[in-house]
Amino acid sequence: MSIKMLDCTLRDGAYITNSEFGDASIRGIISQLQKAHVEVIECGWLKDSEYKTGTSFFHVPSDIEPYMQEKSKDILYCAMIDWDRYNVGNLPECDGKTIDAIRVVFPHGKQKEGIAVGEQIRKKGYKVLFQAANTLAYSDEELIKLAEDMNAFAPISVSVVDTFGAMFFEDIERIISVIDGALDSEIALGFHAHNNQQLAFALCIDFITKMKDKRNIIVDTTLSGMGRGAGNATTELVANYLNRYQHGNYDMNAIMDAIDIYMQKYAEQYTWGYSTAYFIAGMYQCHVNNIAYLLTNHRTSARDMRSIIDSLSVEERRKYDYDLLEEKYLENQGRQINDEDVLGQLKIEFKDRKILLLAPGKTVVTEKEKIKKFIADNDPVVIAVNAINSDFDCDYVFFTNRARYDYAKEAYPGQFNALNKILLSNIRTAGDEKEKIVNYNMVIKRGWRHFDNAVILCLRLMNKLNVSDVTLAGFDGFKTKYNESYADSSLPTLNPDNKWDELNDEIKDIYRDLYLSVSAHMKITFLTESIFETHI
Repeated sequence: MSIKMLDCTLRDGAYITNSEFGDASIRGIISQLQKAHVEVIECGWLKDSEYKTGTSFFHVPSDIEPYMQEKSKDILYCAMIDWDRYNVGNLPECDGKTIDAIRVVFPHGKQKEGIAVGEQIRKKGYKVLFQAANTLAYSDEELIKLAEDMNAFAPISVSVVDTFGAMFFEDIERIISVIDGALDSEIALGFHAHNNQQLAFALCIDFITKMKDKRNIIVDTTLSGMGRGAGNATTELVANYLNRYQHGNYDMNAIMDAIDIYMQKYAEQYTWGYSTAYFIAGMYQCHVNNIAYLLTNHRTSARDMRSIIDSLSVEERRKYDYDLLEEKYLENQGRQINDEDVLGQLKIEFKDRKILLLAPGKTVVTEKEKIKKFIADNDPVVIAVNAINSDFDCDYVFFTNRARYDYAKEAYPGQFNALNKILLSNIRTAGDEKEKIVNYNMVIKRGWRHFDNAVILCLRLMNKLNVSDVTLAGFDGFKTKYNESYADSSLPTLNPDNKWDELNDEIKDIYRDLYLSVSAHMKITFLTESIFETHI
């Protein structure tokens, strides 16, 4: 019985880099994996599009040839195709110069179609491996039928795939027990784990220990766990485990070199690996694209994300329909309330008054005396924006999202309870005696990724309340490091991708748009220095 490791960094990692690894990295990663004695190297995807140099989306196997310096006879080289996204008619006969095998991935219930594609591939001289995506969805009867269909074809291997990172030990044990009982002994059984629940490595060990004496097995891994969303089981962890406990012969220096030389730059440029958001994907057996959409387009909080995914049906979660997801997001955020009385009260209270908005930027600390003098000289209505500031006596604190609201409640309980609050309806639809709630949809304007900037939303509210004079303090702009941007460095982050320059540029554009729409009847003055101040 053999235990083989299949490294799919260049294939699964292509989701992270859009396949753009670069010539040197593709060549170097393959070379280092060869030196490490990894038994199966997946070089990337086969796609219908024309090949672009430096990517791991190949059109035909000959595109891979320049990256394979010295092909080893002890290694199986492969590429993956989606069962319905590659025209196998474009595939030339296997010439032995590049890949030896092709892995075909198919969704739940589509093994017949996947096998039909595999038949065409094998006729051209390639070995065939199969990936049964979302294996957790298979009933025992379906697993037996899957094994029987595989027996009729006799591929090199068929892999169990934890597509949504949702498996626990009981799940993998059920699946491999049923498949092993029905699958011909000559066919290797593989396992592909995702790390949504921080279990990828542990599940791999469980799979190995339960199957190692029963049949040949293959374990999928990636360098540094690189892969879409929560990422994969890591090559370095699995290789070290196999070396220590399963008579493995992997060169850990070569693996470390691959990480140091080639992977570190991707870790600095891109984000993957466990996060609460991707835990939610595992929790609900949800396609990772749904999570990515909510993060990218709405920076959705974990609680709201869970609520949105929970509102989808089981089948809807396993696919991704962005129109449906947007509809569910708007339902979640746009809780409609009757805020007519609240708006009327605020209009009366703010009538003919100057308004000072205290944003959370660090200048509210560095320019504290200047701000206090302004308050003493002008007697404005002081509104803290999305954060409590202990240095000032505020008339209100304005909250736009649940994370900041909950943080203020926990971190500053005394002030939180004493302060009057204005909340958007995405946080609560009914408040206590110190909370005034206004409709979320009234103050937002879509068209930008970060359309929900708190200061902008507060300015829109001031405009709705017929305020004519607003002064801003602490609306500084984001620094490269998050804790350099805020007076309270512990504020929960609202920008998970760390693209601060892009965020600043976008907020400049949003502010410019707002300024042009309100400047005829609302004066906006910057009391402290801000990158958003504009003279139009």
